[in-house]
Amino acid sequence: MISYEPLWETMRKKNITTYTLIKDFNFSRGTLDSLKHNRNISTATLDDICRMLDCRVEDVLLYVP
Repeated sequence: MISYEPLWETMRKKNITTYTLIKDFNFSRGTLDSLKHNRNISTATLDDICRMLDCRVEDVLLYVP
C-alpha cells in the first residue's frame, strides 16, 4: 500500500497548506482528495508535487507492505 502521510509532514515543515496548493499552484481538489484517501495518483502528479514543494519522492509517499 502507498501512504501519502509523508506529504502532510513535508507540507507542515514548509508551511504550505492545501489552500496554498489550490490557490497558488492551481492544484486539483480532486487530486488532494485522492491523496487524503491514499488513492492512486499519476507519476506526472507526483512529479508536480515534488516540483511545487521542492522535495524528493520519499518526502511525499511511503510504501507500506
